Amino acid sequence: MEFVSIDVETANADMSSICQIGIAKYSGDTLIDEWVTLIDPEDYFDFINIEIHGIDDDAVKGAPTFTKVESIISDYLNDNIVVSHTRFDRVSINKVFAKYNLKPPCAMWLDSAMVARRTWPEFARKGYGLKNVCKKIGYDFRHHDALEDAKAAGAVLLEAIKITNLDLTAWQKRVCQPIDPSNSAVGSAVRRDGNSEGLLFSEVVVFTGALEMPRKDAADLAESIGCSVTSGVSKKTTLLVVGDQDVMRLAGKEKSSKHLKAETLISKGQKIRILKESDFMELATLEISST
Repeated sequence: MEFVSIDVETANADMSSICQIGIAKYSGDTLIDEWVTLIDPEDYFDFINIEIHGIDDDAVKGAPTFTKVESIISDYLNDNIVVSHTRFDRVSINKVFAKYNLKPPCAMWLDSAMVARRTWPEFARKGYGLKNVCKKIGYDFRHHDALEDAKAAGAVLLEAIKITNLDLTAWQKRVCQPIDPSNSAVGSAVRRDGNSEGLLFSEVVVFTGALEMPRKDAADLAESIGCSVTSGVSKKTTLLVVGDQDVMRLAGKEKSSKHLKAETLISKGQKIRILKESDFMELATLEISST
């Protein structure tokens, strides 16, 4: 059976600001095609994102805008199983198609992080990031390059298929089941420390800025999909959710103290993802609709 794996890099906290996209296509366990391009996001570059992937305004000069490559991307994704490690890339694809009023591809998405959590016991509750899982399976790659990350996600899925003897169809069903299938009650209650079956279990989230939804409701939603919620940014923080208007205002030049502290920690090597409230909401909606 064929599938494609995908990864994107973004210019700033807006997940539609794609500046690089990589796609790898597999037939069985063989890589048969790959495609990667830089993209002019028609948006500003935040220095934090530049530090992560090294792509800036100069790098995308002369690169196509998304509308110029949309048909290529749709050809790869339409009517196919599309693999991404966590669902952030899926949200980015949905957001960028909506940004340009384009019809999104009709694809069947499969989260290789959810696959890893059900294949290797040590990743069931934590540590299931792409770098850690690839180290486990002995796959060497250059992180934060879209094509390299796409191929790494494909490698994770192929290794899981090999170990478990579950094919792609079986894995599409398996990721919708509890990590421990014998525990049918898991996920029936929301705990204050995060639903252990949730998409983002082990993530520590902080909210900042003017949110559209009440802060308490945002916290409850985050906990329902697995996040622990704290009031301040610290070395334990992994996600900072920023109100949309705060991200857009002056291209991100006016930032809250939480936002600035998160950027300082990122510059020192801590892994914190910064995203808009609407992107977080879509991510949470994807989780709820898939359960």
